[in-house]
Amino acid sequence: MSFAASDAVGFVLHSAINGLSVRQQVIADNIANVDTPGFRARSVEFESALSRAIEGGSASAEDLGVAVSPTQTPVGANDNNVDLRKESIAAIQTQYQYQIMGRAISDRNARLGTLAGGGA
Repeated sequence: MSFAASDAVGFVLHSAINGLSVRQQVIADNIANVDTPGFRARSVEFESALSRAIEGGSASAEDLGVAVSPTQTPVGANDNNVDLRKESIAAIQTQYQYQIMGRAISDRNARLGTLAGGGA
């Protein structure tokens, strides 16, 4: 049985893992540009929109947005504002969150498969 985002729980899991994926990509881009003069680090925010959609009882794609915006980290001597320590911590945290969401999806699929198969 494959994961589907057609129900509220599926939507939340799907949205969270998508938001975390975007965050991983943005962090990787920030780290890759740590020495690029004039580069501005970006951050990703999706949890607030997801929370509002859940609380409002209308968890749908129209209610959720992944916002990528410039960080407010001070600019350094090379006109770059990437903070490698901050980005490294964010990368580790995001990886753990991604693993947790992946496990939640896997566990949910296993339970749905058991229910669909009529097993205990």
